[in-house]
Amino acid sequence: MSRAEIDDVQRREVRWVWTLGLFRSELGITFRRWRTLALLGVLAAVPILVGVAVKIETSDGSSVAGGGEGGGPAFIAQITNNGLFLVFTALAATLPFFLPMAVGVVAGDSIAGESSAGTLRYLLVAPAGRTRLLLVKYATAMTFCLVATLVVAVSALAVGALLFPVGEVTTISGTQIGFGEGLLRALLIALVVAASLVGVAALGLFVSTLTSSGIAAMATTVGLLITIQILDQIPQLHAIQPYFFSHYWLSFADLMREPVYWDELVKNLGLQGLYAAVFGSAAWARFGAKDISA
Repeated sequence: MSRAEIDDVQRREVRWVWTLGLFRSELGITFRRWRTLALLGVLAAVPILVGVAVKIETSDGSSVAGGGEGGGPAFIAQITNNGLFLVFTALAATLPFFLPMAVGVVAGDSIAGESSAGTLRYLLVAPAGRTRLLLVKYATAMTFCLVATLVVAVSALAVGALLFPVGEVTTISGTQIGFGEGLLRALLIALVVAASLVGVAALGLFVSTLTSSGIAAMATTVGLLITIQILDQIPQLHAIQPYFFSHYWLSFADLMREPVYWDELVKNLGLQGLYAAVFGSAAWARFGAKDISA
């Protein structure tokens, strides 16, 4: 290997080491913010409130009414029989609003927050450049997706085991699976829910490149999330609703069937990948041409 090739390899190693260091630093900054801790605290509180409410309502021996067959909210009727169902119920309760809102806030502030604080210009002086900085920001947002989802799942599992009995799990199809397999399915559901938010993270990142105000970026992202959720409930828009990133979110319930129904799960993951590709590319194009004046 020539000296030039060795130098090139060393430069690439330095850039990747710096990028990994930037990613660790970004994670530390993100998860040390009071805003992030408050969001995670709210998410952790939702399963507690649901579990306590169900416990109080069923304290006289009555049952809890569930949602439609196969839908996430239907799991609430099973909580008193098995606390593990509180995990599925909590994820179904937080996925339509609380989880995407939290991700939207973190992703929306990723670039715009640095710009409004005056630190973006200094970050771009470092070896990673704009593309790698954008990738680090997106990787941080996706990490938050996973952490936020696991916070809900772990909180729900702890509360469910504390307030209700746990044991064999009855699937939506009526078959019995062991508690160990039920835990594995709960973990898989949490991963699917986290993956369902990557489109929101890409949308928030793109919005964040459009403005220098972190507050404006966060408000716009959350506003778009609410608007899409409303449009997804209007029957007259049924022709375009399958293209909304929220349309297949509750398909994770199909993981509790025996056998598992994969059709809508695959559609959901494919749609999230499409949104990530489209808005990620748009964010890269916008950020690459953005004039950094502060």
